[in-house]
Amino acid sequence: MADSFGGSTGLGHTAFAHIAHRAKTRNGRPLQADKCTLVCVLIAGLALSACATTAPTTATPIESPAVANAAMPTPSGGAFRDLAAEEKKVIVNAVAPSLRNPTAAKYHWTKLSMTPAQDGSFNYCATVDAQSPYAAYSGHQAYIIEVKLGFGGKVTSAVMGLITGGKDVAIVKGMCAKYGLDPNNAG
Repeated sequence: MADSFGGSTGLGHTAFAHIAHRAKTRNGRPLQADKCTLVCVLIAGLALSACATTAPTTATPIESPAVANAAMPTPSGGAFRDLAAEEKKVIVNAVAPSLRNPTAAKYHWTKLSMTPAQDGSFNYCATVDAQSPYAAYSGHQAYIIEVKLGFGGKVTSAVMGLITGGKDVAIVKGMCAKYGLDPNNAG
């Protein structure tokens, strides 16, 4: 049997339909509910919707920072190279959506590590001087992106990982350090 909302008549839908009906028809005038009633209805609705949509989760082991860092690749001593103009365009296209005025951005290019991460991906870290959508981050910003290399080891696509400015630049520097990279090592 369907309720007035088009769904099956479950406890949550029936309760809301009843409350909505009473709110519209009491003495022919709209019913004004007090704050407590509204909060209780909202809490009940959220609780019931959470029960209906919660998926089973699987537990994952928690690693200590030392164990997690030990598993991360560090391409220190690996081969690094300069980016070609076409590769820089790919990276600019990945970074630009995170900037307020991308055409005025000034990029500080670092060298690309040719040593893949443990999962086979390649990461690139550098900085850009630009306006951010978040005023506190405007100015000098560090970013990390994942790049895909195509034929001849050239960057063919890039996906933004994180870009931050202000005091949060340290977060990106830490992420880059896990891969043996330094966003401030512009050449």
